[in-house]
Amino acid sequence: MKFAYRFSNLLGTVYRCGNLNFTRDGNSVISPVGNRVTVFDLKNNRSDTLPLATKYNIKCVGLSPDGRLAIIVDEGGEALLVSLVCRSVLHHFHFKGSVHSISFSPDGRKFVVTKGNIAQMYHAPGKKREFNAFVLDKTYFGPYDETTCIDWTDDSKCFVVGSKDMSTWVFGAERWDNLIYYALGGHKDAIVACFFESNSLDLYSLSQDGALCVWQCDTPPEGLKLKAPRGWKADLLQRDKEEEEEDDDEEEGDRETTIRGKTMPTEQEKAGKVKYSRLAKYFLNKEGDFNNLTAAAYHKKIHLLVTGFASGIFHLHELPEFNLIHSLSISDQRVASVAINSSGDWIAFGCSGLGQLLVWEWQSESYVLKQQGHFNSMVSLAYSPDGQYIVTGGDDGKVKVWNTLSGFCFVTFTEHSSGVTGVTFTTTGHVIVTSSLDGTVRAFDLHRYRNFRTFTSPRPTQFSCVAVDSSGEIVSAGAQDSFEIFVWSMQTGRLLDVLSGHEGPISGLCFNPMKSILASASWDKTVRLWDMFDSWRTKETLTLTSDALAVTFRPDGAELAVATLNSQVTFWDPENAVQMGSIEGRHDLKTGRKELDKITAKHSAKGKAFTTLCYSADGQNILAGGMSRFVCLYHVREQILVKRFELSCNLSLDAMEEFLNRRKMTEFGNLALIDQDAGEENGVAIPLPGVRKGDMSSRHFKPEIRVTSLRFSPTGRCWAATSTEGLLIFSLDAQMLFDPFELDTSVTPGRIREALRQREFTRAILMAFRLNEKKLAQEVLEAVPRDEIDVISASLPELYVEKVLEFLAASFEVSRHLEFYLIWTQKLLMSHGQRLKSRAGQLLPVVQFLQKGLQRHLDDVSKLCDWNRYNIQYALAVSKQRGVKRTLEPLDTEEDTDASDDDSLHLLRRAADNEEEEEMLV
Repeated sequence: MKFAYRFSNLLGTVYRCGNLNFTRDGNSVISPVGNRVTVFDLKNNRSDTLPLATKYNIKCVGLSPDGRLAIIVDEGGEALLVSLVCRSVLHHFHFKGSVHSISFSPDGRKFVVTKGNIAQMYHAPGKKREFNAFVLDKTYFGPYDETTCIDWTDDSKCFVVGSKDMSTWVFGAERWDNLIYYALGGHKDAIVACFFESNSLDLYSLSQDGALCVWQCDTPPEGLKLKAPRGWKADLLQRDKEEEEEDDDEEEGDRETTIRGKTMPTEQEKAGKVKYSRLAKYFLNKEGDFNNLTAAAYHKKIHLLVTGFASGIFHLHELPEFNLIHSLSISDQRVASVAINSSGDWIAFGCSGLGQLLVWEWQSESYVLKQQGHFNSMVSLAYSPDGQYIVTGGDDGKVKVWNTLSGFCFVTFTEHSSGVTGVTFTTTGHVIVTSSLDGTVRAFDLHRYRNFRTFTSPRPTQFSCVAVDSSGEIVSAGAQDSFEIFVWSMQTGRLLDVLSGHEGPISGLCFNPMKSILASASWDKTVRLWDMFDSWRTKETLTLTSDALAVTFRPDGAELAVATLNSQVTFWDPENAVQMGSIEGRHDLKTGRKELDKITAKHSAKGKAFTTLCYSADGQNILAGGMSRFVCLYHVREQILVKRFELSCNLSLDAMEEFLNRRKMTEFGNLALIDQDAGEENGVAIPLPGVRKGDMSSRHFKPEIRVTSLRFSPTGRCWAATSTEGLLIFSLDAQMLFDPFELDTSVTPGRIREALRQREFTRAILMAFRLNEKKLAQEVLEAVPRDEIDVISASLPELYVEKVLEFLAASFEVSRHLEFYLIWTQKLLMSHGQRLKSRAGQLLPVVQFLQKGLQRHLDDVSKLCDWNRYNIQYALAVSKQRGVKRTLEPLDTEEDTDASDDDSLHLLRRAADNEEEEEMLV
């Protein structure tokens, strides 16, 4: 249970590619993020990533009308049938080709996928008892080029498909006598979107050049006539009908049919058929050929058309009159996806170039959600001391602060003009210190959201790392070009000293948490320890066998870990400068083979190493990551691999597979070297030797998987990693319920409840925490009378105090019995505080977990108290004004005075209760 960490959330990336969807209630946005799916709850201000992943980046997502099922298709054509209720995968399916779009029928009985130049209709899973969840019903032919979009009529009788061959095809979902297929032209570019009008066969088609065609149908949906079967099909249906009457349990198997739309019908067949005529043609694009239409969405009830363009502009029009409602630019990148919620109030936009997700309320012209990840890869991260926030720095020069509870970024600092190389919090948690390649070290205030200190060196240099001591008064940064360490004062901003001695770039800095000792790692194969109180002179020099890449202290400061270029992690005693052990991690990295590598993955691993290290909260384990998709968790004392976590299984990233696909190897060489898809968005670049990052403006860039930074939460219940995929959070698995402690046959739920009935509360608490079931422990603790908490908390053994405190810390996040659990916490700390001081290092994660929950409640209650205080001041001011008026004009009745007095008393009592809760929290 101690190492049962599992993926819980993905931050730092809000949209990658694919189509956006709103849930059925319209309160959440479903966004594909790489090979994962994130649900943004706009009402409760939370984001949650589903615990599933596809093999490649997600291409399209289709939601069922009831909002319970989703079909997720990746770039390789593999589909996942996902239940959004239980958040699990129900079925796997492969469409044998790249799928462009997918759409459920409004009645939820069927769904259509566009693949190549065909459209395939399947029976929707869950609507019929069948062995296979995906049963092919019909295949529709007609378009000469790739199909691009789908839309259904409201009665699910017909659907329309757009194609790159500039044509729009209307197909019947059933075999209608007067409508089998209908092809519409009129465009001069590829079709981007097509939509049916509400309760009608009239439709709109939009092409890439910004042309909108309005098509009118001469037949209403009720005028479609079902084609009567003839010949052997009629006999077969009659026989099946008789068998169903005899035995209702037998089901008729579906037979796949093919509908082809390329043979010209005769004049006799045209008589009485559905006909379309073009009513009007409008042009959306007013800026020339370079501003192509890229995405569109239509709300049938309010007749709202939203179109997005390659320049980042979007238009709102009212159809069919084509009245312009609004026009706005959200960015300078192409709008990749547009979606409208069910009520028509919110519009979601996705920009794949910037990784941007916006939800806009068009009536009030305000943003409901505005999130954007780092433009380039994230390089470093740091947890706040209470574990509520995570700060990340990226190659794009931005510093972002994320809330771990909501998963949203609430502030972005853009003062750096080059890539950020290091971020850290001070011990108070109110200041962020960052280093950058632009030659500055900056301090940001989280109260006023401003850059209040900028530290620079006498001559321009590039800083590669930063560290702040435990007091928050000394800031140090290492240079990668001058090989020096610069030390500043946080209060004055002055440069205190320049530490020289290293003969290579500084790769890592770390302060001892308990002493004013600074450890610096360098490429010159040494780690130097500097005493900040002794004129900043070198205290010790640790000689290594290879270049040092990362250095970190244990939380108690009694041990130092160093990662070197030869894939080793060495542990040192900083007091005596003695090596205490080492771990060989070359075989644990398990690096993959890139598509353009000339050597195998086994030989490629010899040049890889761990580039980031992090101790766990209790200091017994250490996390290590580097140029690999794996993160290794080691036990420090035993020096063994405890667990290995796989951060990603996305084959759209490079260096993921151990062996290359033989089908890509031809007699002329690797197919990845051939630039076949020059006009496509995805591909493989041919980098120069030694190049780690490609040209971001290039259309052919396949990022390589790597882990740039790792940090454990101060509470010890989760850890975070910055990688090519984004900021991944791994938390302890809360689903594993049974984890007993010193259990024997005498501990059962029945005996625990019997002890409660006999009012033996101490015995019941001990047995409940030995059984270690949360609901039972909650029942026992809440059964204790308030007056007896003091006596019972003092009688608990010291071994169980830590477990009770950990349970209380977890209860603060979910329980409403705030005051009751606060009394328990206060009595336990007052009774056992002196004895627990000897185990302060081991109890530190539990105490910080408590502090995190209390701080969150303090912030919430303090805001409520401020709101009540302002209301009381307002009520008093109003009552004074009324008092002045009453002296001038007598009141008609006494009821008004009684009502106003009752309101004032109610406000005063509510404010007093809130202030009591705030005092209890403090």
